Amino acid sequence: MTGAMFVWNIQAQTIAASQTDGKTPVDALIPWLLQEDAQLRGIPFSEVIFDATGKRVLAFNPKDETDARVLKQMSSALDQVMTRLNAPKSLIQGIPRINEVSSHFEDLIRQLLNKTPDLACDFPKTAAGGKQRSGYPDLELVDQLSHRVYYLDPKLYAIGSRDSSFRTFYFEPKIATNKVREDAVHFIVGFEHEKPAADRQWKFTRWDLVDLSHFQVKLKAEFQGSNRDMYRPEAIVATSGRKME
Repeated sequence: MTGAMFVWNIQAQTIAASQTDGKTPVDALIPWLLQEDAQLRGIPFSEVIFDATGKRVLAFNPKDETDARVLKQMSSALDQVMTRLNAPKSLIQGIPRINEVSSHFEDLIRQLLNKTPDLACDFPKTAAGGKQRSGYPDLELVDQLSHRVYYLDPKLYAIGSRDSSFRTFYFEPKIATNKVREDAVHFIVGFEHEKPAADRQWKFTRWDLVDLSHFQVKLKAEFQGSNRDMYRPEAIVATSGRKME
C-alpha cells in the first residue's frame, strides 16, 4: 500500500468506526485532521498522483537519449522565453501584479515548444475531454518521436523567496477535471524575478527545471464556502437601509 493510500485508508477506517459509536462522519473526521504532524506531512507527490489518477510520475533520466534530447530542446525554448519577456517592449512590462504575468509565460512556452522540431505542447485536457487553464498541470509536452509525455507547471517567484515556507504549489484531486491522464515526467518550471521597479518593468534572472518524482507534499485541511453559500436570503438578519421582516 502506498503512503498516500495509507492516509486515505486511515481516514476511511476512522469514519467507519464513528458510525458504530453514534458519531457523525464529521465528528470523526475533525480530530483526525488535527493530527496533521502524524499523518498528513511528507506524502510523496508521486503516490498522490498515482492514487488519485492511476498514472505514474516518471523520474527524469539525463542518461536516457530521449530525455536528454528533450531537455536540450526545452532549455533552448526557456532561454528564449526569458529573453523575450525581459525585453522592454514585451507584453508583461507594465503589468502591476506578478499573478497577471503567469499566463504570458504559459502562452510563450507553449508557442516556442510547438515551434521546436518533434515536440507538441498544449493545455492538457481534463478527463471530461475539455481544455482547462486552471489547476495542475498547466502544460502537456509530447515528444512526437517517442510519444513520451512531460507535464510542465510554470511558477514565478521573487529573488530571496526560494526558501520560503509559504504555499506555492497545490494539487486538487478531482475526477471530472483531472488533467493527469498519462504516465509522465512532471516538471516545475521556476522563473526567478527581481522586485518590480517603479515603472513596473519586470526582470527575470534565471529559470530552473525541477523534477517532481521525489517531491513531497502535505495535506492542509480547509473547509470552504462561497459568497453564494454565505449570502442566502434566509440567513440574512439585517441589511443597511431597511428593516428585515
